[in-house]
Amino acid sequence: MKRQPGQHAGHSRGFTLIEVVVALLIVTIGLAALMITVSSTARTSGYLRDKTVAQWIALNRLTEVRLNLNTGAAGSLGAAADTGELNFANRTWHYDTRYFDTSVPSMKRVVVRVYAGDSKTKGNSLAESTGFLGTSVATPGGSNAVDWTLGSVAATAGSGVTPSGIAPSGAKPGNSAPGGVVPLPTAPNTSQ
Repeated sequence: MKRQPGQHAGHSRGFTLIEVVVALLIVTIGLAALMITVSSTARTSGYLRDKTVAQWIALNRLTEVRLNLNTGAAGSLGAAADTGELNFANRTWHYDTRYFDTSVPSMKRVVVRVYAGDSKTKGNSLAESTGFLGTSVATPGGSNAVDWTLGSVAATAGSGVTPSGIAPSGAKPGNSAPGGVVPLPTAPNTSQ
């Protein structure tokens, strides 16, 4: 068979310009979606880091207030609020401490809000913590019921019953140890 002028030997051709542009468009959309996902993950990670640090600062501030480490007039119980600024984790933060009355006259509710940046920076707080202080609240680290180092618990005087409601073997009502303390049962020593 004889070829006519202008006919090609085979039907094999390369990609057309439109096919290449469509392929590049698909790759571009895929890479853009990947970059958005990566940047969103990085942004979320940074936000969670800042929120965690702000929560630590708020809890530290509550502890300072509760331990009465702030001796200024602004930090006293009569004040309505006090603010401050500090450097923590290589950043500047500021806090706002507010004191509110409660239904118990000798107790105040303390709310600490922490913001990123210096005190001139405006925005929403990253963390907020609430605590209570006053004479109606036990001292920090105090315990009012159990001395776990002695292995005994306080019981009502003369009841002969442990706080769990179970009388120790051989105990009769009104027959408890001095001070109303009932010793806890101990396991026999089997380590011989």
